Amino acid sequence: MKVIIFLCVLIFSVSPGYTENYLLNGGQESKINYRLVQEIQPSSNIRKLVLNYVVPVSFNSPTYNQNITDLDLRFHPEPAKKTEKTDKRGNKVIEATWMPPLKDIKATVSLTAKNNVDLKTINTTTPFPVKNITDKVKVYLKPTKQVSSANIEIIKKARELTVSSKTEFDAVQKILTWVVDHMHYVLRPKSYNSLYSLKSGKGNCQNYSHLSAALMRSVGIPVRIVNGITLKQPYDIKIKRSILTMKMAQGRHSWIEVFFPDLGWVPFDAQGTELFVSNRFIRVEVGLDNNETEQDGLMRWTRLKGSKDKPSFGESISADFMDDKVDLKAEKTKYGPREMLLSPKVKSTFSMIPLVPHKPQKFNPQKVIKTLDYSRPFLFGNLDFPENEDFLSTRGPAEEDADGSMKMKKNFLVETAEYVTTKGQQYAQTFILNEPIKLQKIGLALHKFGTEGQLWLELYKDNNGKPGEHITTSDIFLLNKVKYKPGYSWFDFSFGDSSRILPQGRYWIALGFTGSPIVNWFFTYGKPVGPHDGTRYKKMFDEDWGRSLSFEFNYRVKGLAAK
Repeated sequence: MKVIIFLCVLIFSVSPGYTENYLLNGGQESKINYRLVQEIQPSSNIRKLVLNYVVPVSFNSPTYNQNITDLDLRFHPEPAKKTEKTDKRGNKVIEATWMPPLKDIKATVSLTAKNNVDLKTINTTTPFPVKNITDKVKVYLKPTKQVSSANIEIIKKARELTVSSKTEFDAVQKILTWVVDHMHYVLRPKSYNSLYSLKSGKGNCQNYSHLSAALMRSVGIPVRIVNGITLKQPYDIKIKRSILTMKMAQGRHSWIEVFFPDLGWVPFDAQGTELFVSNRFIRVEVGLDNNETEQDGLMRWTRLKGSKDKPSFGESISADFMDDKVDLKAEKTKYGPREMLLSPKVKSTFSMIPLVPHKPQKFNPQKVIKTLDYSRPFLFGNLDFPENEDFLSTRGPAEEDADGSMKMKKNFLVETAEYVTTKGQQYAQTFILNEPIKLQKIGLALHKFGTEGQLWLELYKDNNGKPGEHITTSDIFLLNKVKYKPGYSWFDFSFGDSSRILPQGRYWIALGFTGSPIVNWFFTYGKPVGPHDGTRYKKMFDEDWGRSLSFEFNYRVKGLAAK
């Protein structure tokens, strides 16, 4: 069905084949004092060290706007040489060189960003296929090693998705909604190439960007890759009597900008499930792909012949929101893809993705469940996370050029975690059993920063998508028995009653604590395992669990299932 209408979608997946759409409107306005600090420790065998930085500039689009002031880049000790250049994509690059580096180096980038997002109605009439593209923009139609838009499989999928599209916006939203449905976020993919992403359905922000760009370029839509920083400051979207809290990790990120002849460059973030970018983004560098957008944060060095030494490296990012105004609301509709997707309002010709009714599961009678033989090992949950990863010092890998010099690019490995032992708030994660089990343990991916205290889990039945009747409580977990180590690992909470049988259905685990623990719970972008409303929290004076989160905590349920 083709219509001309205001389009604005926020789609949640409740289960396979079921969607919920929400119209999103409003805006954000913030003043941010941003600071990035890098500390490099070179060895005595390193003869030359070069650091590159791209200068963030102001940027305007129909949705996201960035105004950069008070930019300051400082080095200690001062480099032997510092040069400035503008690369072929218009990025202003500062290059600092030490020959040789005699001391530890500290580089600090600070700036003020006045960012705003205005989700007013966008009007676009650009037809599809897109015509009358200038030579300056045509460069962003080129295939690359990472954006394989000339590949026959990429072309076939893109044409399949856009075969009925009459406008550029319709083609773009069809491709991006397919990418959101198709991709599953992982921190360490085997490859960043778009063809790998197409075939595997896995990847990080680079994969989402490369696959989206490849599909669009293959059908004549110009796309450029953007690199920058996302900030961890959360923001809320009001949905009737509920609140959806959106949050990104604080670190390096990759997204895309799509060119519309009647709008200019418009930012999109498929990995963040957005047909826009929020004002928690600091835009830095653009290029054809993430191999080309390597200048910001690039470190190069030469070393004595035969030496294998490389510099040690640490990077920290901080952002103080001096002013932060958020007014975003969402309204439910009846069309869209399976997974969550946020969009501004767009007035254009587009195709609505129809709603597929949900078919409820049929559960075995209680009598049958009790007589089953529970002897088969059972493991279920959001299991994929980088165990024991030290996010502060992770860097690399180092690459050797043909001349023997070494280089190391910026890292997109980010720490996605929530501080879950803050006073006055409690967090809960749902899980759905498709078969009955005899429960033994439930594990959470946690990191203990310090201090002592006790943790435990409360198990609840589901009540209309929220924690309901209390079932049982786990054994107490004593934090003083846990040795500190970098990164996140499984903390298994035991449910001592080995005869506890959970029938098929939906359940909730809520983390409880006492004392003064400082604990983070790792999460994965999107909802790789559970439903859209499956991660919730409540504040001290909330009557119920009316606040949901846009991500899914990493958890595992262990027990015995029937043969």
